[in-house]
Amino acid sequence: MSQQQELQRKVEQQSRRMLQAERERPTLLAQTVYIGTLGLIFVLPVVGGAYLGHWLDGLAAGYSFRWTLSLLLLGVMIGGLNVYLMIRE
Repeated sequence: MSQQQELQRKVEQQSRRMLQAERERPTLLAQTVYIGTLGLIFVLPVVGGAYLGHWLDGLAAGYSFRWTLSLLLLGVMIGGLNVYLMIRE
């Protein structure tokens, strides 16, 4: 096979790859849904932890924010792990 034929084959192969990538590119709506889902899977554990901690602190006598702070931080860690695992897929 000559160099010219080899070059032509490589150019055609790259052209097919570029056309395929253009067809498979996600739409703006798909990207927006993906980002929204990432935000939701991060925020839900944080808010859930804050509400649960606030409720538990309300059961304790006196002023306390120990459960709220602890479960809020736990929610941030769980939310971050959720985002990491989703992006890794």
